[in-house]
Amino acid sequence: MTEQGDNQGKTEESKEEEWKKKYKEEIKEEVVEEIRKGRREERTKREKERRKKKEKSKNKQPLMSHLVELRKRLITCAIAIGVGFGLSYGFKEKLFKILTSPLEELMQSGDKLIYTSLPEAFFTYIKVSFLFGLLIASPVVIYQFWAFIAPGLYKKEKSVFLPIIFLSSLFFAGGSLFGYFVVFPLGFKFFLSFATETIRPLPSMKEYLSFAAKLLLAFGVCFELPLVLTALAKLGIVTTSFLKKNRKYALLLFFVASAILTPPDIISQVMLAIPLALLYELSILGAKIFGKKKEDNKEKEKASDSDKNKKEEKEETEK
Repeated sequence: MTEQGDNQGKTEESKEEEWKKKYKEEIKEEVVEEIRKGRREERTKREKERRKKKEKSKNKQPLMSHLVELRKRLITCAIAIGVGFGLSYGFKEKLFKILTSPLEELMQSGDKLIYTSLPEAFFTYIKVSFLFGLLIASPVVIYQFWAFIAPGLYKKEKSVFLPIIFLSSLFFAGGSLFGYFVVFPLGFKFFLSFATETIRPLPSMKEYLSFAAKLLLAFGVCFELPLVLTALAKLGIVTTSFLKKNRKYALLLFFVASAILTPPDIISQVMLAIPLALLYELSILGAKIFGKKKEDNKEKEKASDSDKNKKEEKEETEK
């Protein structure tokens, strides 16, 4: 009996020791799992922070790279304009004579342009050189502008945007040439007709340059109207019906804009307003050609909607 009791006691003690060992092992495993979870959470937090930092750095890097690229483009444009200015300044007198030839052809023999202050001729030649230098450097400026924008455009956008740049420069040049060859002779002839035996015109260099530059710029900008309206029609913002309905208001705006953009004389205002009216008609034609598909789709949708409504009304009446 005693031996059996001793064996039972030993077995119970061994069971208790095994249970304690298992309990300790379970506690250790739980502690280890908690430690592992804590480490995992710390790692995930660190990874999230690293990702956020990387995203911020990625967002900053393209912005800085774009700014650096823009800086390079602007520097190249400034260098090109400077080179054009230097070349133009070497022929400043000939360039100014080309600019004043429409007036000199209509002036009487012995009449010449004057300058009323000592530095007026010098600064006038500088302005003329800068204007012609900008014209000489315009291909480089346009190319730099296109090279800066092109990487961020899709193929379809590139196919649309590149012709717009070419056509805009073409229309601007056409407007300036129209002002030089058509408006200048007519306007100067009208102004010089007020000269008499006692009244003699003495135009100064500064006033003539400001007058001519304003007119050329105004005609060049206003000749962009067909391109702008055609682009709006292609995007679906403007339609031909809208342009036809608002023709009267457009004519009024043309006369107001010509009064603001041109110098304060009736001839130049009328000579700008009339071409704008013709260009408006040209823009209606361009809207018909390029915006026709969208208008047809809208009309088809309206027709289909009306047919559906008629069918529904017939079904309701039959019921």
